[in-house]
Amino acid sequence: MSFLDFLNNISSKPLRVINDAINNSDYVPLDLSENNLELNEIDVFSSFKLENYITNHIKNNNGLVAFGGYLETRNIYRRSNHFNNQNQDTERNIHLGIDIWWDAETPIFTPLDATLHSFKNNTNFGDYGPTIILKHHIENHFFYTLYGHLSLMSLEGLEIGKSFKKGDQIATLGDAKINGDYPPHLHFQLIKDIQDYIGDYPGVCSKSDLEFYKSNSPDPNLLLKL
Repeated sequence: MSFLDFLNNISSKPLRVINDAINNSDYVPLDLSENNLELNEIDVFSSFKLENYITNHIKNNNGLVAFGGYLETRNIYRRSNHFNNQNQDTERNIHLGIDIWWDAETPIFTPLDATLHSFKNNTNFGDYGPTIILKHHIENHFFYTLYGHLSLMSLEGLEIGKSFKKGDQIATLGDAKINGDYPPHLHFQLIKDIQDYIGDYPGVCSKSDLEFYKSNSPDPNLLLKL
């Protein structure tokens, strides 16, 4: 069985990282790629204006939560020296996780039994801000899930190796002041091989590195099934 098939077969039902009372029908797809021409009409470099756009998008589509972004090529990262590069092939602008856009202080839950691999406040402008990485062991497979753009309180009292059961709250969402200057949202990413990273892992890659990261960070929707 391939790793992708293994992930897809972990659960026949959607696994949740926010309130499990929210139905799939309440999740609204959101396109923040360079192909969304609506974004040309707003200043996406402003977290306040981008948040207004997302809030209105959710409301206009009769939803509660917005989601999406896996492998989207996004222009928003050009505002940050952390990602920006003038070379088209090496500029980091391809998103490797799924974003779930909801309010600050929203509780975040682990979708599976886990232990705490690492955590860190990644403070570069446009970065994750407070970040948690969990390690999962199912059958003969080890893999990791990353939770970015959290609140500072989410990192308090954490210890490497701490155990969590499926459905345990692990964090809350942060706001633009501490989450890298984005509207409140969760960056949720799957990672097959964490390599030597501690409390961090690339969530955005360049075109030249895409094939590796597509393999090492497969679509989180294999678990979320949105």
